[in-house]
Amino acid sequence: MKNLYKTLKTLPVVACLVAGAAHAQDVKELNFGIISTESSQNLKSKWEPLLEDMSRKTGYQVKSFFAPDYAGIIQGMRFNKVDLALFGNNSAMEAVDRAKAEVIYQLVSKDGQPGYWSLLVAHKDSPVNSVEDMLAQAANLNFGNGDPNSTSGYLVPGYYVFGKNNVEPNKIFKRSMNGNHEVNALSVANKQLDVATFNTSGLERLKNSHPDKAEKLKVIWQSPLIPDNPIVWRTDISDETKTAIKAFFDAYGDEAAELEVLHGMDLSKFKPSNNDQLLPIRQLDLFKQRTAIMGNEKLSSGQKEEQVAPLDAELEKISLRMKTLESSQS
Repeated sequence: MKNLYKTLKTLPVVACLVAGAAHAQDVKELNFGIISTESSQNLKSKWEPLLEDMSRKTGYQVKSFFAPDYAGIIQGMRFNKVDLALFGNNSAMEAVDRAKAEVIYQLVSKDGQPGYWSLLVAHKDSPVNSVEDMLAQAANLNFGNGDPNSTSGYLVPGYYVFGKNNVEPNKIFKRSMNGNHEVNALSVANKQLDVATFNTSGLERLKNSHPDKAEKLKVIWQSPLIPDNPIVWRTDISDETKTAIKAFFDAYGDEAAELEVLHGMDLSKFKPSNNDQLLPIRQLDLFKQRTAIMGNEKLSSGQKEEQVAPLDAELEKISLRMKTLESSQS
């Protein structure tokens, strides 16, 4: 009887534990990776309201995932630690190629701009006023480059500024270092760097968060238009999860409170997108590789032709695809 009494007495506890475990299994989670264009604290304050709304509307517990660099988010997605993420176009290309990722939406700025621009900035008191000035004085300048997976901080200036001038930043400057957009801009404003990569979106944010620092910057170069940042998901997440994510992004911003959240991030409603958004970035990356090969004095003309042939074939495919897309949209 004593044993039976003990068993009966513990049944409610066991039942609670079983129910608790079942409830824990019912909680569905989504890890949302966010690229480190500025400090994690700043990014968290901007994105948490949206992620909280996403948790409420999808029924998933959406957790933010920050890493010190773009590669950390790519690796997180590759090893199933990140389910969807905000990337720059270049890092999205890496994620698509290496981490089972797919572009699903594109950010749209609050003023409706279709994209943003890469910049080179110098201190307003600097004698450097152009790319020509910068290259001429490079041996005496400290340069702030972007994260190697950054589109506007690395890839775009890497091609248009350095590739087209047949120079490499780590060889021509007195000192060259890599940092995120915010660090680069503040370092120039504080005269710790002479010139650095930046972008127009970051400049607008800096004008709001540190107007005194933004006033100390001048733009010495601006790139062609870059498509705004994409949101991607892992292609192997469940169809149920994809449906919930898509329903959220399609509708988010329809309510006044949601639109206020987006405007607080300098955004408007999300625009559906796909991997074709990355075609101009792939084109730039291939151009950069081709330029490096053709400028390599250690290679013979035959070796150069052999190595650039597959790049030229890929460039032709991309060009044809872009022309097809342009025709369908006109």
